[in-house]
Amino acid sequence: MSRITEEQTRHVANLARLKLTDEEVELFTKQLDDIIAYAEQLNELSTEDVEPTSHVFDLKNVTREDRARGWISREEALENAPDHMDGLFKVPAILE
Repeated sequence: MSRITEEQTRHVANLARLKLTDEEVELFTKQLDDIIAYAEQLNELSTEDVEPTSHVFDLKNVTREDRARGWISREEALENAPDHMDGLFKVPAILE
């Protein structure tokens, strides 16, 4: 029993703006059907005792504490700049 038809494959190809030959439609229909059959195997698994998760690993973002601290002055920031003018970094123009 085929889970996907050639008509459906052509429809998806059209949505993706793909032009497929008849041979490609036949090949992709078979491949998509195999993918769906493989995914359906998941229905055979018992998941009653499995807790829903969003990630496989129990990881959390590691971030530093957000606290105010000192910063460098404008003069110190411009100290190593190749070119600056009026307290701003000067860069080559990219627009005409």
